[in-house]
Amino acid sequence: MGKKRIAQKGGVEREVLKEVPVSAPSREMREGRIYVFSSYNNTIMSLTDASGNVVAQVSAGAIGFKGTKKSTPFAASKVADALFQLAQQKGIGKVEIFVKGVGAGRDSALRSFGAKDIEIKAIRDVTPIPHNGPQPPKVRRV
Repeated sequence: MGKKRIAQKGGVEREVLKEVPVSAPSREMREGRIYVFSSYNNTIMSLTDASGNVVAQVSAGAIGFKGTKKSTPFAASKVADALFQLAQQKGIGKVEIFVKGVGAGRDSALRSFGAKDIEIKAIRDVTPIPHNGPQPPKVRRV
């Protein structure tokens, strides 16, 4: 997101864009999965191959957003843009998107992926929902 200044030996400074670290697999992929976790405090996205092995991961905090700005829809769209660039570098053309959480970045991340040149095979909501939960305590007898 921001620029880093690197001092050279001759006293000349040059600007370098901050890059997100990428783990490089040995082969190119055509299909993958994108996991979007959006909480009240942050938005985290992971790019995996078809079997679920994580290839790259980006979060709003890793891009450079701090504090309450990490949980905004704008930050989520920037995270989606960064993950899309990583997917392009890996050669991924088709993705399944799994959305989890209740944060504000869910919809904007999906809209951002919809606007990009990537084929979305499926969108699934995997947010955990309680099924009645534990039994409440009995009434106290005095």
